[in-house]
Amino acid sequence: MPAMTSGRHLSVFPIFDSHFHIIDPRFPLVPNQGFLPDSFSCEDYLARTSRYDLAGGAIVSGSFQAFDQSYLLDSLTRLGPAFVGVTQLPASVSDAEILVLDQAGVRAVRFNLKRGGSEDVRHLDALARRVHQLAGWHVELYVDSRELPELYPTLAALPAVSIDHLGLSREGFGSLLRLVERGAKVKATGFGRVDFDVKSALKEISSANPGALMFGSDLPCTRAPRPYRDADLLLVVDTLGEELARRALCGNAREFYRPDRHQAGL
Repeated sequence: MPAMTSGRHLSVFPIFDSHFHIIDPRFPLVPNQGFLPDSFSCEDYLARTSRYDLAGGAIVSGSFQAFDQSYLLDSLTRLGPAFVGVTQLPASVSDAEILVLDQAGVRAVRFNLKRGGSEDVRHLDALARRVHQLAGWHVELYVDSRELPELYPTLAALPAVSIDHLGLSREGFGSLLRLVERGAKVKATGFGRVDFDVKSALKEISSANPGALMFGSDLPCTRAPRPYRDADLLLVVDTLGEELARRALCGNAREFYRPDRHQAGL
């Protein structure tokens, strides 16, 4: 039976969930600004998305997981090869460890400028270039768009970049759009975190580059003022129309994260 919200089907399109967290207390968790999240297991995630046509997704390391890789490797094994990982790494990480993580399905390194828990931003340029050259990874940033004008020269010169939660703020959104025009991806996630009209932002980003938007649930939405709801998915479809929605819900992210390379064991 297809998933429904107010009479609307949720399983019309395949979904590659580009942004969600697994929180497993069997593995190290680090309080961030005094915050420790509740458990949200792989089983919890699959139960919450069971009515979707889930084609895969990206498990994203949170501030409270710091540089731990054990939870991520376990989650990738449990969820299977359609899923990839986004990790946090210290600048001192060895080439060998990056390649081991790549074999396990990790596809990106994250800098969390909003919450911390990741490497310092002064290492952004060097680490982003290093993981891209070594393993073809991109860099992901949890960053407020208000910081983008200062970061723009660095980000615009990097080979592959994505930005979480639509950039969070209207201030600095022009810099976000300039990055999108240069090929940066933007996660259509965290609609309850932003300070602007989501529909307008989706239209502007998609107009700047139809390949930029990547939908994600942000589950379990830790510290979000308003957590994810199924209506957020429908908003993407209603705003973008069928062709662009298919790209935003699945195609753009699958092309960017390349889960097929993991499935093939490459």
